[in-house]
Amino acid sequence: MADTPNFGIVTIPTHYTIQPVDFARWLEENGFESLFFGEHTHIPTSRQSPFPGGGDLPGYYSEFFDPFIGLTAAAAVTQKLKVGTSVCLVPEHHPITLAKEVACLDRVANGRFLFGIGAGWNAEEMADHGVTFKDRWKITRESILAMREIWTKEVAEFHGQFLDFDPMWCWPKPISAGGPPILMGASSKWSPKRIVEYCDGWFPVDGLVEGLDELSNGLNAIRTEADRVGRAMDEFDLTVITWVLTAYAQAAPDAIKRLHELIDLGFTRIVFLIEPATPEVQWPILEKGAELIRQFR
Repeated sequence: MADTPNFGIVTIPTHYTIQPVDFARWLEENGFESLFFGEHTHIPTSRQSPFPGGGDLPGYYSEFFDPFIGLTAAAAVTQKLKVGTSVCLVPEHHPITLAKEVACLDRVANGRFLFGIGAGWNAEEMADHGVTFKDRWKITRESILAMREIWTKEVAEFHGQFLDFDPMWCWPKPISAGGPPILMGASSKWSPKRIVEYCDGWFPVDGLVEGLDELSNGLNAIRTEADRVGRAMDEFDLTVITWVLTAYAQAAPDAIKRLHELIDLGFTRIVFLIEPATPEVQWPILEKGAELIRQFR
């Protein structure tokens, strides 16, 4: 039997949901390890990019709180709860500004920040930020490498294809040595190489894009790439987002079975997805979540 994992929640705070401070306090009081917020700055009214989840894009995608503000509020009212992005759309940020935001949040959280990253799927949203869609992963790579320079060097500089800055000072530095853990929320055939090169973990979504076979294959591909470059697999933070809590709250018979399958694959943090809704809808789901994780204590 695999070791007992940590449990977290990922959600999208909006103006009508449970607010970040209340969410964070409740999670810490009820045995959860982490809280993650997603990111979209806006949704263009004219869009050709298909929604990765299939079907129509949910309306709440235009209502996201800024995750760094929400997570700062969450960190300020908790002592142990880890806070993270799921995911930060890195190409939509300038890396110097983003490096400072991350470092400051990690300071406020006393080293409890988890930096989930992605490059995004919405080409029209990126275009409004001046980002060419086909370059998004190249920009993400350079941004992460540049931010690590800023976080770890007293005098930092970076010269790449898309990003270029001369020697500079930028403080504060994160509390977490080398910067907070960087978890990649992507699952393409190129992801294992990217994860091993410049990340500290993998953050896939169970049941949206990946099934168990795809998750297992992804873990094996990361292991193969890590072996190739001399990194140990136990260096990587293996976190998965799952629909299990929603299924459990609806008394679905396979919910617990799926949770054990994810644990047996080797994921050490299970993050339950809760969609935006009014507090009257969200609180009962959270109560079922507390009930569920007590079975693993």
